[in-house]
Amino acid sequence: MDVQALRDVVARKEPTFLAELEAMVNVDCGSYTPGGVNAIADRCEVRFRDGGWEVERLVHEPAEDEPRLGDLVIGRCRGDGGPNVLMIGHTDTVFDEGTVEARPFRIDGTRATGPGVSDMKGGLLAGFVAVEALRETGFGGFGTITYVCNPDEEIGSPFSGPVIRDLAPAHDVALVLECARANGDVVSARKGVTDHVVTFRGRAAHAGVEPEKGRHAVLAAARATVALQELNGRWPGVTVNVGVVRGGTRPNVVPERAVLEIDLRASTAAAQDAAEREIATILADRHVDGVDVDVTSESTHRPMEKREATTRLVEQAGVIAAELGFALADTATGGASDGNTTSAAGTPTLDGLGPIGGGAHGVDEWLDVESIVPRVTLLAALIARV
Repeated sequence: MDVQALRDVVARKEPTFLAELEAMVNVDCGSYTPGGVNAIADRCEVRFRDGGWEVERLVHEPAEDEPRLGDLVIGRCRGDGGPNVLMIGHTDTVFDEGTVEARPFRIDGTRATGPGVSDMKGGLLAGFVAVEALRETGFGGFGTITYVCNPDEEIGSPFSGPVIRDLAPAHDVALVLECARANGDVVSARKGVTDHVVTFRGRAAHAGVEPEKGRHAVLAAARATVALQELNGRWPGVTVNVGVVRGGTRPNVVPERAVLEIDLRASTAAAQDAAEREIATILADRHVDGVDVDVTSESTHRPMEKREATTRLVEQAGVIAAELGFALADTATGGASDGNTTSAAGTPTLDGLGPIGGGAHGVDEWLDVESIVPRVTLLAALIARV
């Protein structure tokens, strides 16, 4: 694959890329705004069908106490034979309805801004344009390219995660199209995440008349918090954060209930397992007599560890980048993505393959317009050389 010829094809598509990016960014599509997410899903489905992809659209059917989420759209492009490639992008953002009206898409110099411009409308579009460019050059040296457009990544992929987990083993490589880091790095490792919700149940009593009859749930939660926070630094790459504390009703009542919400992140599966065991030990301790503890834990993501196959992907991406005239490095990050899921399923995974961007989830989110052509070309060439 001549990457310069491929770059020329991508460059011709840049104006339509920017027009579609504006259209996508100017849709409020937070994870819990299914109408907006489905508006993006509609655009993805149309693009798949116009390109001759096979299309599968899965409708979220929530349980009685769950919110409805957007639809999951999967496109499959058949090649002439070769490796099977899984690409993943997401159609949801973290932003509430009304955000687009407050700060719509705009380009100022070489930066595009707007809600979800880099996280991840830019990457979502990159997947389409990369494959379209490959097919335009006549390349068909792959078995199947499966492209998952995920409606709930920003809330941990509760709907799409099991689908991605089932798809991953049938593919030789997974390419996740989150934006490249602000310095241009691709992502070769991500921390795993375990969430804990801990409820302490004591006994209420009048704080002035008979406090001795109370069983202080907030005190138990406070003592557990100290012990949990002291886990930081025990294992390399592990963080434990008691991020939410709720408890009590009035200052003159010994509190009978308190709740902690805990975020555990770890770089390796071994460290994640060890930290989970220690957290369980701490929470099993009765920090205040008479206060019972209930724990709900969910490992939402296993770590995406940099394995030998990932290293080879990074090296290949670096070779392509050099041919395109820029240097490429990789990095690890503490945030999770669908790359954690594909990696945990055993599929070699590389992330951060969208255009360069930064400020994700904030009012200053941006995408480097000048990075669109080289990064989409990098993605297309990487698919070709897998």
